[in-house]
Amino acid sequence: MDIGGVAVTIDPTATAAALAFVTAGVALGSVSGLVPGLHANNFALLLAAFAPAMPGPARYVGAAMLAAGVVHTFLDIVPALALGVPDPSMAATALPGHRLVLRGQGREALRLSALGSGLAVAFAVPLALPVTAVMEEFYPAIRAHLPLVLGSVVALLLVTERTWTARVGAALAVGASGVLGLVTLDVQATGILPTGSVLAPLFAGLFGAPVLVEALGGAGVPPQASATITTSRQFIGEVALVGTLAGAVVGYLPGISSAIAATGALVVLPQRGPRPFVVATSGVNTANTIFALFALVALGTPRTGVLVALDETGAPLTLGLYLCAVAIAAAIGFVLVLAVGDRYLAVVGSVDNTRLSVGVLGLLCVLVVALTGALGLGIFAVSAVIGLVPARFGARRANLMGVLLVPLSLGG
Repeated sequence: MDIGGVAVTIDPTATAAALAFVTAGVALGSVSGLVPGLHANNFALLLAAFAPAMPGPARYVGAAMLAAGVVHTFLDIVPALALGVPDPSMAATALPGHRLVLRGQGREALRLSALGSGLAVAFAVPLALPVTAVMEEFYPAIRAHLPLVLGSVVALLLVTERTWTARVGAALAVGASGVLGLVTLDVQATGILPTGSVLAPLFAGLFGAPVLVEALGGAGVPPQASATITTSRQFIGEVALVGTLAGAVVGYLPGISSAIAATGALVVLPQRGPRPFVVATSGVNTANTIFALFALVALGTPRTGVLVALDETGAPLTLGLYLCAVAIAAAIGFVLVLAVGDRYLAVVGSVDNTRLSVGVLGLLCVLVVALTGALGLGIFAVSAVIGLVPARFGARRANLMGVLLVPLSLGG
């Protein structure tokens, strides 16, 4: 086929093989996205371990990893909204998405998240080249002053809390999680599966278990109303664009989470609240995958677990193939959120909330042991206690990212 004087050839066998790998990645990302405690990183590391035995070139394995990572960023909103819904009396300290669920607007939240992620892909691909060019210019200076940059992020987290009580809680959360990170990040914790990392019990304990503990005795998912989106299209687009740009920060700088980036993104927006936060966080989360891919190509620094695993395979960084995998996975992920999300909320809403929370906590313990053994379980328990701090003071849970920010700020 001749397009603009350029000969383009398509190998049906190679194309079918690539699509098969991408489809497998989509399936793995769907599982990790819908099962609390699992992450696409775990499957990516597993694929990296078995890449030499895979019936195909390493670049196809890389495409599967990226597809899994992208679909995960679309679908992880589903269990995040459905599980750990607190009692209505605790709504003020609940996660932004849970506030919408408590108001019966969970179905709308699912669609806002899908739009945030979908628009992030549309914005990030054309923006990745100019943003990468800028980062190539400034990254050496940023890297040289990384402790100052990350210290400024910590200061921003503290001063943007709304009350002095929340600021005290934020400082305690940053400090306690930071000490935890200093003590544990270099610990080698191994379990049954060859994909373990100490980050698994740390993040499951800091961000997963506390939400479930706080939901014990709660009423669970109330009946959900219409899925109609009440926010204007223009505003959703603006929030998604800002979230996409914030995702570039996550993609290039270590220690910055999606929640931190979304918090910063909302500062520049005239309207705040749970809806913009859901759109922005979803946009950051998905855009991060794309910008991190370009960061790996341009700077040689993998910023996500998926890209660390891809780098370990030694696969060639074929952007064309990988961006096609991202686009296919994004389209499927968008559809899956709409197809699965409402049913997930309905099923969870029909289950006793206390039993559900205890069951999911048990599942997290099993996964932590499988990934990191008994030592990981101990780290998980300590992390869970520290993870309870922010809500007690009405502070944001993003302050718990001190677990990475503090060690990195100190040059760890």
